[in-house]
Amino acid sequence: MKAKKILFITSEMTPFVPESALAAKGREMPQAIQELGHEIRTFSPNWGTINERRNQLHEVIRLSGMNIIIDDTDHTLVIKVASIQSARMQIYFIDNDDYFTHRRLITDDSGNEYTDNGERAIFYARGVLETVKKLRWVPDIIHCHGWITSLAPLYIKRAYQDEPSFCDAKVVYSATAPSFKTNLGDTFQASIPFRNIKQNEVADITTGPCTFEEMQMIAVKYADGLIVNDKKTPKTVIKYAKETGKPVLPYKDDYKSYSDFYERLMP
Repeated sequence: MKAKKILFITSEMTPFVPESALAAKGREMPQAIQELGHEIRTFSPNWGTINERRNQLHEVIRLSGMNIIIDDTDHTLVIKVASIQSARMQIYFIDNDDYFTHRRLITDDSGNEYTDNGERAIFYARGVLETVKKLRWVPDIIHCHGWITSLAPLYIKRAYQDEPSFCDAKVVYSATAPSFKTNLGDTFQASIPFRNIKQNEVADITTGPCTFEEMQMIAVKYADGLIVNDKKTPKTVIKYAKETGKPVLPYKDDYKSYSDFYERLMP
C-alpha cells in the first residue's frame, strides 16, 4: 500500500494507563502502522489516572482554549502532548476539567459508571476533530478504536463532512468487547445535536439511554468499514455491519491486514 496519512482516535493506550487488551492494542496499532511506512497522528483522552509528570505531558497552548458547547454548557478544550521515544510516536491528549481531569475511565472510585459518559464521548470526538483542523493535517484514513470514539464517525460524516481536513477521509471503526454495563446517561440524546446533526439522528438505533452495543452500531452506521478488534465483540454489531453492507475485517492479530483493509476502502 502506498504511504497514507492515518489518524488514530483511541480510547486508551499503554504506558499511560494500566495494561489491558484495549490499551495494549491502542499502543501497538499506531506503531505497527507507522512501521509499515505510513504517517500517523494519535489521540487519547487525558484520563485522570494518567500521571502527567511521569509521562511528561505538557500543554500545547496554541491548540488549547477553544470552548465546546454540549447541552448549552461551555467546556474548555485543553490539548496536551507526550512522546513514546522508543516508538518515535507523539500522542495528543484531549483534556477538560469537567470530563477528564481527576476522573477515571468509565467508573468512579466506587465502581459506579459516570452518568455523563455519553457527554464525555461527544466532547472527545469533537475535541479531536477541532484539534486536527488546527494542525492543518489531512488524514486519508481515520481509525476509531474503543467505546469513547464511537461518535467520531457520526460527527465526521454529518457535521464535518465539508471540512477540508475530513471531506475525503475514510473512517474505520474497531469494534471491541463491552466496556460498560449500563448506558450512557439520560442526557446523551439531547447532547448529540451539533451543526446540522439533529437529536433524532440515531433514532433508528436507539431511542432511550444508549447501551454499549447501540453505541458501537452508531459508529458502524457512519463508518466506511468495521474491524473486529476483539473475539468478544458483540455479534449484533458485526451482524449490523454486514446488513448495512459495510466491509468487515474479521478478528486478526496482524496489523498488516489492517493496512490492507485501509487500501480496500481507498478510491
